[in-house]
Amino acid sequence: MSAYETPQLPGIVEEEPPGAPCPPGVSPPFSEGAVPALRGLDWATLSDELDTEGVALTPPLLTAEQCAALRERFDDPTLFRSTVTMARHRFGEGRYRYFAHPLPELVQGLRQQLYPPLARVANVWAERLGEPGFPHSHGELVAACAAAGQQRPTPLLLQYERGGYNCLHQDVYGELTFPLQVAIMLDRPDEDFTGGESVFVEQRPRAQSRPIVKRPRQGQGLIFAVNNRPVRSVRGWSRVMLRHGVSAVHSGRRHVLGVIFHDAR
Repeated sequence: MSAYETPQLPGIVEEEPPGAPCPPGVSPPFSEGAVPALRGLDWATLSDELDTEGVALTPPLLTAEQCAALRERFDDPTLFRSTVTMARHRFGEGRYRYFAHPLPELVQGLRQQLYPPLARVANVWAERLGEPGFPHSHGELVAACAAAGQQRPTPLLLQYERGGYNCLHQDVYGELTFPLQVAIMLDRPDEDFTGGESVFVEQRPRAQSRPIVKRPRQGQGLIFAVNNRPVRSVRGWSRVMLRHGVSAVHSGRRHVLGVIFHDAR
């Protein structure tokens, strides 16, 4: 998920996977179940955590069965539009694969249900920074992306094996960038893999970098700032930069579903 030399994403550094993608209008050849309603999430608390740290950990968003269904499809080339091998581009060690259109029902459902409450947070941030806001529905955001020349889907699956890691980066795929994204853990830490902590580094103006480490359990989501967020200062609101990565996996395999809301150029 990433560019590492500069705060941009490597959507342009993609390798086409073997096999043909699904034709337009044809559903991917598996059903992982529809995403459950997410109305029970405590968005007031999550919003406070995002304001405080730029990172918030959710309760489980997916069942163990849904996590397994997604994890097991990593090697199905018909589901993906492209694959990136991190070592070839010095992004780290591991692979990630971008889903093709049409997105699996579960992935599309997560995008649509998570977006509205996150858009409220994003619009508060935009107001604090004096920037334009974002539409209230995900369909409107996708349409705005298309108008900006960003039409490639960005949700992805990531896989790390022993020794795998992800360098610090930001997921920026074009001029239109929605400022929040979600990463959902698909494996059981300390059972399916060890190591592989989610690492965040925040750079505030005129201050040293601040590290943040999170260890989500299976099915839990990490919500975090894509590139920057507002932080109150003596002069009002200042923009701080956040980058994210993954520490080395010591054993086993680690899989994550990345839910990015803006599309790629």
